[in-house]
Amino acid sequence: MLSQKAKYALRALMMLAEAAPEELVLVQEIAERQNVPKKFLELILLELKRHGFVFSQRGRGGGYCLARPADTITFGQVIRAMDGPLAPLPCASVTGYRRCADCADERTCTIRKVMRRVRDAMADILDKTTLADVRGGRVDEDLLATVA
Repeated sequence: MLSQKAKYALRALMMLAEAAPEELVLVQEIAERQNVPKKFLELILLELKRHGFVFSQRGRGGGYCLARPADTITFGQVIRAMDGPLAPLPCASVTGYRRCADCADERTCTIRKVMRRVRDAMADILDKTTLADVRGGRVDEDLLATVA
């Protein structure tokens, strides 16, 4: 399940993607327009900065902007940065694999196989969807067809 932290991070990044390149947006403005608690948003933006998604400038005229073009930042990258692996089970994860302690035979485990398909389907959509794809509330028709 998508955490509130990841959801807020995506909201903030989508708002920054709508701004002109290198236009700095104040934390307060993001918090108000996206209905995100300011203190929580500040922590999220620091983490996004640490992962190279945003640039910040302090002081008068300061704020946040995307650190790279919106068409190079995918939903999958952001969610992994905020929440970790996409897989619903550690044994189905590509980036955070861990064997389940209660699994007798991982190769024949039906639950693992299904959860791996779920992970792969999610990754396929999230890793192909960029901030530019959804800028201004627009969603590509191909993406909608994939989800439907």
